[in-house]
Amino acid sequence: MKIGELSRRTGVPTRLLRYYEEQDLLSPDRTENGYRDYGEPTVRDVQQIRGLLDSGLTTEMIRAILPYLSGPDEIVLPADRLTPETAALLQDHVDRIQARIDCLARNRDRLRSYLAAVRPDRDRNSVSVQSS
Repeated sequence: MKIGELSRRTGVPTRLLRYYEEQDLLSPDRTENGYRDYGEPTVRDVQQIRGLLDSGLTTEMIRAILPYLSGPDEIVLPADRLTPETAALLQDHVDRIQARIDCLARNRDRLRSYLAAVRPDRDRNSVSVQSS
């Protein structure tokens, strides 16, 4: 399929698809006239790339793990193929995610405390149910 069709099927603009190619995340074949030619599995690849980018992974991290993705919920990376560099990249990302979770939890708790202090006569369960 050509880049326009891939864009329509994935909802990803052609400009971003070209960027993914520049970042070595996609590698389409070329037709005789130079047009990009994407295979059917590329639709799934683009969806996975989008999901990984949305989760905060960098293109460098995605490039390292993309060959080992076997589906949206599974990474099959043999232990002997995990380089120390890739492991460090992934661990750094896990640490950043945890720091964001900790920060969000602190802010949630502060907001709950503030609401409890300024609205003592309100049903406190509605505050905790809404934020859970």
